[in-house]
Amino acid sequence: MKRFIKWLAPALILLLTACSLFEKKQTYFSPEEHFLRGEKMMEKGKYKEAIDNWQKVLDAYLSPQLNMLAEMKIAEAHYLAKEYPEATAAYEDYLKRHPDARQIPEVMYRLGMSYYQQRLTPDRDQTATHSALVTFQSLARMFPQDPNAASAAKKVEELRQELAEHEFYVGRFYLRTKKYSSAIGRLEELLENYPDFQKKDETYFLLGQAYLKSDQLPKTIETYNRLNTEFPSSPFVIKARKTLPDK
Repeated sequence: MKRFIKWLAPALILLLTACSLFEKKQTYFSPEEHFLRGEKMMEKGKYKEAIDNWQKVLDAYLSPQLNMLAEMKIAEAHYLAKEYPEATAAYEDYLKRHPDARQIPEVMYRLGMSYYQQRLTPDRDQTATHSALVTFQSLARMFPQDPNAASAAKKVEELRQELAEHEFYVGRFYLRTKKYSSAIGRLEELLENYPDFQKKDETYFLLGQAYLKSDQLPKTIETYNRLNTEFPSSPFVIKARKTLPDK
């Protein structure tokens, strides 16, 4: 027993000494230091580490100004890490918490870009595309002099074409599956809501086909006349003529 105690005592001393050294090596940073560490991690592309440091700044809540900066940085880090849903949530939270901040135009643009990066193909859900469109429209309307306003306006045009392409896809699908009433409704809304659609001539043709298949010949002729008037050189004018029944 005495031998065991003689062996155990030095072991405990070594263990306690090691623990003491470990505690001494632990470093505690101030919120300002965590913020700067986050900046360094961001520069190195270590986005998770950057976010962790900025989250510590938020937890400490040293000042509203420093917290606002940390919130912006966290959102930016998520975006650069291609974590777009997280970036979207972070920018949305910023707008709710600081509606009068001078960074609002910049945050709106970055929010729009976060939605923009989540867009899906025309055959899939268009929620992200629509959210991006609304955000960019709001930015261009509310802050027309902002440096990002011109870029936002271009994005609006692009996104409108994409949403129109989705409506076109759905209308064509209904026509192909012989759901003519649904096809007519979708294609008419497309022409009304997106008059600048790049495939407007083909939309007229498909709408005319849907009318023709549902035995609405007067509507068919009216639609084909609009096609011929607005796009006289379109190849769909000839196709439309060929589909009309002989008199």
